Amino acid sequence: MAVGEARIPPLLRDERTHTHHESPKPTGASGSTSGQRTLSRSATVLTSLVAGAVAGAIAKTAIAPLDRTKINFQTSQIPYSWRAAIDFLLHSARTEGVAALWRGNSATMARIVPYAAIQFTAHEQWKRVLGVDTPQSAQAQPVLHLVAGSLAGVTSQSLTYPLDLARARMAVTSASQYRTLRAVFVNVARDEGVMTLYRGYWVTVLGVIPYAGISFFTYDTLKHKYLEWFGSPQGALVNVWLGGAAGAVAQSASYPLDIVRRRMQTAARRHRHTATATAAHVYRTEGWRGFFKGLSMNWVKGPIAVGISFATYDAIKNTLRDIAIALDS
Repeated sequence: MAVGEARIPPLLRDERTHTHHESPKPTGASGSTSGQRTLSRSATVLTSLVAGAVAGAIAKTAIAPLDRTKINFQTSQIPYSWRAAIDFLLHSARTEGVAALWRGNSATMARIVPYAAIQFTAHEQWKRVLGVDTPQSAQAQPVLHLVAGSLAGVTSQSLTYPLDLARARMAVTSASQYRTLRAVFVNVARDEGVMTLYRGYWVTVLGVIPYAGISFFTYDTLKHKYLEWFGSPQGALVNVWLGGAAGAVAQSASYPLDIVRRRMQTAARRHRHTATATAAHVYRTEGWRGFFKGLSMNWVKGPIAVGISFATYDAIKNTLRDIAIALDS
């Protein structure tokens, strides 16, 4: 993922009234319609948070080997190609075992669960603060709607950033250097200072803002164009494809910042480069193509992650709300 990962459920859902049969869900997605009772606001938010967290965890676990491969090329000067990527996967599995392909996934899980929960909550709160928490107000003020998504991304990134750095460190090192997530934090804080855990933070924030904005804008535009062309709302499967396209465009636009972020996160203490110096080094040693290494892999794993996360989110959310209605009856 590029800079703004784990943003799929808030991006791909419509804002509906908080009832059991019209809960916030993707346009055209199927869901339970049994019962017309209204869920409390806290129950609605809680089910969304849990569903989003679980969906994000499943999606990230499914694409973890591709993520590790991408980060490996992002943080090195090794020329990227699909052949080189496959060779890396095979070499890692052969020399370190198949489980090595999921190395760093514990850090990803530790980050993605709170990240998804925080982002869902922040997204709803920022929309309320900015006055775009209804379909009508969001359509009337699209810029504020995009700003709400960007602020949600900044909020969740800010609170979980050290976990993202730990994930990157584990992905590009051997098990002998960092055996556990705790070891990353302890060793980095002791050897490089606590502030190192936030190295690359500002670059990440700069990437999150356009990523979220472009994602929302592209998805909404494609959704409206689909309605114009076909005369009917899109279904769940079409939503997955539209979301994947929006993610691909957003990732392409913000990917250079993701390269700089990863280089800063994984740099040794003796290489304390600023974002500008890091970007200059990438350009000097690898040219402009260096800022897009691994992007084609993102175009593959992105739609996969969107599909898994979207389908899982919808299924879990509807199931939890069925249970909540039954318990409240």
